Amino acid sequence: MAVEGRSADELLDIVDENDRVTGQAPRGEAYRKRLRHRCVFVMARDPEGRIFVHRRTPNKLVFPSCYDMFVGGVVGAGESYDEAALREAEEELGVHGLPQPSPVLQFLYETPEHTWWSRVYEVECALPVHPQAEEVAWHTFLTEDELKRRLPEWEWVPDGLEAYLQLQAVRSGEGAVGGSAD
Repeated sequence: MAVEGRSADELLDIVDENDRVTGQAPRGEAYRKRLRHRCVFVMARDPEGRIFVHRRTPNKLVFPSCYDMFVGGVVGAGESYDEAALREAEEELGVHGLPQPSPVLQFLYETPEHTWWSRVYEVECALPVHPQAEEVAWHTFLTEDELKRRLPEWEWVPDGLEAYLQLQAVRSGEGAVGGSAD
C-alpha cells in the first residue's frame, strides 16, 4: 500500500470505543497500527435524486481503484464531523457553496485491518461537479436502481458498502447497527 505524501502525515484524533478522543497520530501511523479514528461518508445526490458514484484513484492510501457511492474521508485532529463532511464533499466533488450535509447515522466500522467511527451524511449537490483528480479516477450519477444493479458487479470500498447497507437499514426502519448520529 503506497502512502500518499501529505495525507499520510495528516494529524488525526485517535478515539476509543465510545468515540472519545484519547490522543493524536499521523494518518499513515493510524492505518499501520490500526488506531481507531473518525471518518465521514457523504452521499451526494443531484437535483433529480441520482447518486454520485466514482472510482477511487490507484494511489489512494486505502481501498485504491475501488468504487464508492460516498465522498468523504478522515476527520482531521480537532475537526468536527460536520466540518469534515462539508470540507470533504466540496473537495472531492470540486464545488464551493455546497449546503451543509445532513447527518443520518453513525456506526463503528471494524475489520482486522481497520477501525474507525463512521458518520454518514446526505447532501443535494445542484452545482456542476469537477471531481478532484487526485481522489476520483471516474464518476457518474446513478439512480438508486442503477446503483443496486451494480453492487454485485463492481468492487466497492468495504467501508462505503457497509455505510450504504446501514443507510438502507435506516431507510427501511430497521435502524443502524451502531446507532445513529445525534
